Amino acid sequence: METKPTTRLEDLAKQAGVSISTASRALNDSPAVNVRTKQKIWKLARELDYPFRAYMPAGPIGANATISIVVPRPQSREGRMADPFFFELLAGIGDAARERGCDILLSYIAPSSYDELATAMSTSRSDGVIFLGQSTLHEAFNRLAEVEDRFVVWGASLPEQSYCSVGSDNIAGGRRATSHLARLGRKKIIFLGDSDAPEIGQRMRGYREGLELAGLPYEDRLVVPAHFQVASARAVVETLISEKADFDAIFAASDLIALGAIQAIRRAGLSVPEDVAIVGYDNVPFGVYAEVPLSTIDQDTSKAGRVLVSKLLDSSGQRGPDDDRIPAELIVRASCGAD
Repeated sequence: METKPTTRLEDLAKQAGVSISTASRALNDSPAVNVRTKQKIWKLARELDYPFRAYMPAGPIGANATISIVVPRPQSREGRMADPFFFELLAGIGDAARERGCDILLSYIAPSSYDELATAMSTSRSDGVIFLGQSTLHEAFNRLAEVEDRFVVWGASLPEQSYCSVGSDNIAGGRRATSHLARLGRKKIIFLGDSDAPEIGQRMRGYREGLELAGLPYEDRLVVPAHFQVASARAVVETLISEKADFDAIFAASDLIALGAIQAIRRAGLSVPEDVAIVGYDNVPFGVYAEVPLSTIDQDTSKAGRVLVSKLLDSSGQRGPDDDRIPAELIVRASCGAD
């Protein structure tokens, strides 16, 4: 069987009617070549099966920059790519990137160690990487910041942090949600969520501060683990009800958890908010359309996207924490009984 000869750079230049140096610059998205010529040469290169090199641009020709989005393997938000909050955050990043004339690439890589983070950076052909979440990788990100400055992390601001992170003010959000429930006269407020993740641990810290401000005691029994899934949260709250646990409010670490709690309470013949008031966290779009419209803490994903893209593109090669916190605002709806 006859083997098809490999298309050389010289062949591509001849077909395009340009010099070899112009063809090379076009394939590397050089600003010295106009967009129309670049598009012509890339079209020919694909038609002729030209062997693209790994260092050549991954995004569309003429884009100001290409940003990769990588989601570390989650610790507590199982199924993170299916989490509606992350869809909203991706949309915020996409809108911000488009405003800056940038393309975005969503990576299939799910790093869970320093070596995998380093590989994600060293093999990326983009201008920078946004990591959506820290998981248990705080120390790994610190190590990465010693040799890389082309990344930013969506996540909590943590002690002795060497890298740039952008995220919700989780402590303030937890405090606002809990204080609001306490102002409504609720005395037995459950914190529902998995506090092992850094962001959720901070929301629980805010919960404790809210209790203290209201003069309510902190009780270990009122801190109840639940995964970030509607079915999981529903099962947990059904168990609490069957065991006749004493509670009159829930601060859920996410809207998905809150929605599962609402389902469990209503299935048990109880009422939201009369019997149990509920506040979630994330302000996902369908929360307002729930069977009981959900009170929640909003993270403003549009602003988050703009800040993440800006931090990545405007860092000027300076390493360091340079954190930014997105305000966590309380959105009051029917689920807590105060419109």
